[in-house]
Amino acid sequence: MAKIRVMTGDGRKIEFSPGPLVGGVVALLAVGVLGLTSWFQVEPDAVGVVTRFGRLERQVEPGLHWKLPFGVEHATSVATKHVHKMEFGFRTIGAARFAGPGDRTRYSDANFGAESLLLTGDLNAAEVEWIVQYRIGDPVKYLFRVADPEETLRDLAQAVMSLVIGDHSVLEVLTAGRREINLKAQSELQKLCDQYEMGLSIETVQLQNVDPPEAVRASFNDVNQAEQEKARTINEARQEYNRKIPLAQGEAARLRQEAEGYAAERVNRAQGEVARFLALAAEHEKAPDLLERRLWLETIGKVLTKLERKVIVDDAVRGVLPHLDLAGAQPEGDK
Repeated sequence: MAKIRVMTGDGRKIEFSPGPLVGGVVALLAVGVLGLTSWFQVEPDAVGVVTRFGRLERQVEPGLHWKLPFGVEHATSVATKHVHKMEFGFRTIGAARFAGPGDRTRYSDANFGAESLLLTGDLNAAEVEWIVQYRIGDPVKYLFRVADPEETLRDLAQAVMSLVIGDHSVLEVLTAGRREINLKAQSELQKLCDQYEMGLSIETVQLQNVDPPEAVRASFNDVNQAEQEKARTINEARQEYNRKIPLAQGEAARLRQEAEGYAAERVNRAQGEVARFLALAAEHEKAPDLLERRLWLETIGKVLTKLERKVIVDDAVRGVLPHLDLAGAQPEGDK
């Protein structure tokens, strides 16, 4: 058996022959290295990508898998089901796990103005903070198409957000246009990721804090407050308008209907009187004396019914005073 020579610190040489124990240890180490470099574990939320001498060989699902040992094949686990988050304009250094007063999210105090200060479409500056949430959809493209996917995504996200913010006014960025900006930025960023074959799927792009620059923030808040007061006054005026105008319209409709009803009633009555008069005129032409006497009798009947005292005198009688009780007919105050 070959001897092993070992040089000591004082220059002496020591020779010894390895025994069965040393050979067993070496064999055990070889088996251990073989086992450690031949098996690998892929987590449930990931996909394994195996390369042989740096060239893509295969993809494997979650679980325990075998590969060629001693560095011939290399396995990389890519978390394809995990949603990653990228922050712009701020950095989170501590996230709260529970909603308690002593355990809150903490943010970095560093200045990120180079990526948050953007120019709006109406030539105003705004400090925009936003996040991008993405997922690795294609692990092969993610590993082999782009050298640094995260840094490339950061540069693309800044370019896209600068472009989208430049198409909107500062008021739209601060208020009503935020949802539109989020959707537009997500769509444009996904197009660029597909164009560069980065293997990334953009889940959301969401604006966080949007403020005017520090130098003009106080003045801008005053203007914004005035705009809100204007909007509040307009809403109150519209509410009052919506309350009174329908009431007035209903009253006008009621009066119009009453007038139309009254006009119809008067017209119908007049038409009835005309028809009655025409009928009487026709009868009068047939028998003038008879009709005149009838009309006279009807008129006398209506008049006499309204008189309290009636005296009927014959045309042949000349002296009627002795027959009338004039004293009884006088009022009590004239006696």
